[in-house]
Amino acid sequence: MKNLYSDADAKAAIAHYMTKYAAKGCNEDLAIRTYTTRLLGGVGQLVLHGGGNTSVKTRMKDQFGDDVDVLCVKGSGWDMGQIEPPGLPAVRLDPLRRLATLDKLTDEDMVNFQRLNMLDSSGPNPSVETIFHAFLAPKFIDHTHANAVLSVSDHANGMDILREVYGDKAPVVEYVMPGFALAKMAGEAAAKAKGAWGLVLHKHGIFSWGDTAKEAYDRMIALVTMAEDRIAKAGRRVFASVSLPAKLASAADVAPILRGAIAAGDKRFVMELRNTPDVMNFVNGTEVSRYSQAGVITPDHVIRTKNRPMIVPAPKADDLAGFADAVKKARAQYDADYTAYFERHNARVGGIKKILDTAPRVVLVPGLGAFCAGITAKDSAIAGDLVEAASATIADAEGIGPFESVTEGDLFDVEYWSLEQAKLGKSAEKRLQRHVALVTGGGSGIGAASVAAFAAEGCEVVVLDRDGEAAKAVAKKFGGLGLACDVTKESDVRAAFDAAALRFGGVDIVVSNAGAAWGGKIGEVDDKLMRESFELNFFAHQTVAKNAVRVMKAQGMGGCLLFNVSKQAVNPGPDFGPYGLPKAATMFLLRQYAVDYGSIGIRANGINADRIRTGLLTDAMIATRSKARGLTEKDYMGGNLLGREVTAQDVAQGFVALALARATTGAVLTVDGGNIAAALR
Repeated sequence: MKNLYSDADAKAAIAHYMTKYAAKGCNEDLAIRTYTTRLLGGVGQLVLHGGGNTSVKTRMKDQFGDDVDVLCVKGSGWDMGQIEPPGLPAVRLDPLRRLATLDKLTDEDMVNFQRLNMLDSSGPNPSVETIFHAFLAPKFIDHTHANAVLSVSDHANGMDILREVYGDKAPVVEYVMPGFALAKMAGEAAAKAKGAWGLVLHKHGIFSWGDTAKEAYDRMIALVTMAEDRIAKAGRRVFASVSLPAKLASAADVAPILRGAIAAGDKRFVMELRNTPDVMNFVNGTEVSRYSQAGVITPDHVIRTKNRPMIVPAPKADDLAGFADAVKKARAQYDADYTAYFERHNARVGGIKKILDTAPRVVLVPGLGAFCAGITAKDSAIAGDLVEAASATIADAEGIGPFESVTEGDLFDVEYWSLEQAKLGKSAEKRLQRHVALVTGGGSGIGAASVAAFAAEGCEVVVLDRDGEAAKAVAKKFGGLGLACDVTKESDVRAAFDAAALRFGGVDIVVSNAGAAWGGKIGEVDDKLMRESFELNFFAHQTVAKNAVRVMKAQGMGGCLLFNVSKQAVNPGPDFGPYGLPKAATMFLLRQYAVDYGSIGIRANGINADRIRTGLLTDAMIATRSKARGLTEKDYMGGNLLGREVTAQDVAQGFVALALARATTGAVLTVDGGNIAAALR
C-alpha cells in the first residue's frame, strides 16, 4: 500500500482549511485531520462510499469562549475522499468518555447524547462509531475497511491468522456489531495493548492511531501492507471456470430482462454492468454458488448489495426466452429466500422490524459479469464498486482458505439497523425517479429542454443527437449518457438503445423528437426532398419506436412513447407540405402504437406544438413563415389565444405531463398557446 503523505501538501492543506474555515473555528488539528482523512478516502482499497471514519481529540472554544476538550469525528453522510472540516463535527469529549461507566446504552440514546453534546447542533450526525473513538486514548484515530485486512480476516480461523500477521502491533477483537458494546470492548483491549499501532476488528475492519495525524496515517498504511504481504504468500485464487454456451447473448439483450425481473411493480431499478477481470473470475467460477452466497466482506456493505447476490444461468444467444424463464424462477426463489431470512431473524428480535424490498441489488450472469442495481445511477454505481471490491477481496481470501463472512444473524442486525439505514437518506423520491428517459434530437431546442425536464423529475437520461458533442454536453449536465446518433440509420438507433441498456439497464420513456423542416408548394416540390423529409420526420420515428418497444417488451414493465408531432399534422400551413405530411403520418403512427401495445402497458402519446423557437424554427425561418402568413414576426410567434410565445420548456413540460399520465394513451396534446384551427376536437 503506497504512502501518499506529503509534508508540503500537508502544510498547504493546513493553511487552506484554517483560512477557509476560520470563522467556524477550524484549528490546525482539524485541518491536518481533514488532509489525512482525504488521503485515506481517496484509495478505494481502503475506503468505499461512506465506509470508515477518522477522528481527532483537540480543544475548541464553546459559546462562552471557554476552551473545551472535543472529539472531531467524521459525520454521517460525508465521503472521506471529499470531506471538508465541517464534515468532522465537534462533540464534547468528557461527556462521551463518561458513557464508559454505563452498563448499557441504546442506539437511540447514544445518538441523542452525541447530538446534545455537539458544539454546533447544525452539524451532521457524528459517526455511529463516535464513542468507539472517544473510548480510545490516542489523539488521532483512523478506521478503514481495507480490502487486504478483510481478505486475511474473513475466515473461520480469521482471528488466529490476524494474530499471526500483527502480533503485538494490533490486538484483535472478535466481531461485535458497532455500538456501545463494541466500543467498550475495544477500549479495554486497546488499554491493555501498550505500544500497539492500532487494533483489528474481526470481519469488520482496522483502526490505527498516533500522536500526530501523520503517525496514525503511516501506521494504517504499514498495517495494511502487512496484510497484503500475507496475501502475497498465498496468492490470489483463480477460480476454475464454468462451461459457457458457444454463443452468449449480448449484455444489451440481457440487461432489460434482468431489470424487469427484479422490479416490484413500479419500484424499478437502474442497473449497471461490471465485468472487470476480477469480477469475471468471481462470476465465472464453478464454486460461485458457494462463495458468493456466503455474505458480504464487511457488514456495512449489506445495505447496498443485500446479504447475497442472485445467480442466473449463462444466457444463450438463440434462447433469450429460455433465459427469461430461468431469470423469472431465480427471482421467485430469491424473493422466497430473502423473505424467509427476514422472518427467521425478525422473530429472533421480537418481530419489531418491517421487511425491506426483496429485490436483489446484484445479479451474477456467467459469461457477462455482475449487473448491479440501485434506485439511481449513483446507487447502482456504488453497488458496482462494492462488487468489484468483493470480487478481489474474496479471491484473495480464498487463496488463504475458504471465505467466511459474519453470521446471517449479524448481517440481518446491520441491514435492519436504523443507524445504518439512515446512511441511505430519507428524502422523498422524485416523481420519475428509477426511470430512464431517452430523447432524440436532445442536443438543442425542444430535445435539450426535455432532457432537463425529465432529469428534474428524477430520470436518468440518454441524449441522442446527430451532433454527438452537443449530445454529450447536454448529458454531462445531468450525469447522463450522450451519444451521436443519426436516427435515419437503423444501425445507429439500434446501437444507441443497446448503449442505453448497458449504461442504465433499459429504457422507460422515449421522446422521439428529432426532426427538421422542409418547405415548398406541394405540387412543385422535388420528390427527393419529399422523401428526405419522410425519412427523418416519419420513418425515423418508426425506427426509434420499434427499438423502444424491443427493449420495453424485454423489461415487461410497460413504457411510454412520446412523439413530437406538430400542429402541421392537423392544420397545414402554406408552402409547408413537405414537413406537415410526414408529421401527419407520425400522428397516426403513435395511435397505431397505442392500439398495438396498450395491452402490455406501453403508452403512446404526442404533442402538437407550434412556433417554438429552436434550431429547427430559426430566426430566418420565422421571417419566412411570418411573410408567408402576412404577419410581423412578433405577431407570428404570439399568434395564439393567449397572445404569448410558446417555448421549448413549455413543450418539455407537456412531455413530462404525458409521461406521468398513467391512464392516457393514443392522445395528442396541443402546446401552442391556443389555436382553434389546430384543435383535434
